[in-house]
Amino acid sequence: MKIFCGFHHPDVAPACALTIGNFDGVHRGHQAMLALLNSEAQHRGVQSCVLTFEPHPRDYFAGVHKRPDLAPARIGTLRDKLSELARCGVQQTIVLPFNEKLARQAPQAFIDDVVVGGLGARYLLVGDDFRFGAQRAGDYAMLDTAGRERGFEVARMNSYEVHGLRVSSSAVRDALGAGDMEEATRLLGRPYAISGHVVHGRKLGRSLGRSAASGPHQDGFRTLNLRFAHWKPAASGIFAVLVHGLDAEPLPGVANLGVRPSLDPSDVNGGRVLLETHCLQWPAHLGAEGAYGKIVRVELLHKLHDELKYDSLGALTTGIAKDCDDARAYFASSHAETRRQTTRDRI
Repeated sequence: MKIFCGFHHPDVAPACALTIGNFDGVHRGHQAMLALLNSEAQHRGVQSCVLTFEPHPRDYFAGVHKRPDLAPARIGTLRDKLSELARCGVQQTIVLPFNEKLARQAPQAFIDDVVVGGLGARYLLVGDDFRFGAQRAGDYAMLDTAGRERGFEVARMNSYEVHGLRVSSSAVRDALGAGDMEEATRLLGRPYAISGHVVHGRKLGRSLGRSAASGPHQDGFRTLNLRFAHWKPAASGIFAVLVHGLDAEPLPGVANLGVRPSLDPSDVNGGRVLLETHCLQWPAHLGAEGAYGKIVRVELLHKLHDELKYDSLGALTTGIAKDCDDARAYFASSHAETRRQTTRDRI
């Protein structure tokens, strides 16, 4: 998939089948829309194209009005959104910076300058609640009229439902906020995951637990640190996870997604949202430094509890050790259930 920041590039396809949206989470409703988009693009002999925005328009207006409560919790990072769009077969994605100029652009100007002039849309697919342009004044009827006048077809896709529940980014946010990872998986069509480069931290985890004379934690709690670029993640807390990208097989672990309330302000990642993951079995071939700079994907499978603030490093060590034990119990239970299901299927 080709990715462009803006559409003023010589390699942008001269014509396309287009859809427009934020695509936060790329959930099952988005996936159904993208499958239809790819089919229509192939039928017309043009590339499938997604136009998305960064930051999220509601993030922009939350900043303008100094109302952080207006900003939606973010399901995924831009990296994860682009990865999922590529996995869905999209051929081209345009990331359009959402700024004052775009916020003030009249709906007809958006159609003329972006949809037709910038991207050469031959086909435009939108959701049933799609609005655009200054004051959200543009709607499907305006697009349909413009399509007849400018020579592009406009289609609208109705809501996608799973067991009677409308699949939406808001529904995914609600599930993640409630820690219902099974429901999030149903809505997304895959386990919820965060990916990124492993970055350096204070390396505090290496020293925690080393004072123990024996036991599984005597080498400390080495962590993989991934930055979550948005300040307001939809999920937070402590999770049992699977880590992909370090070894041939995914590695079970326990992770903290949030702001780490037990650490002091001198933390090198202080104030940033981090996903800190401790692999229950560290790959020996990586050594102490081998993971830095690698791109890993962490699937958040089961929430253990919310973030806690510990009053000492000793208490933090004890808390992490219990989280590791609880994660091991979760994986043992999960594997046992898988074996039971396999047995039932064979019968």
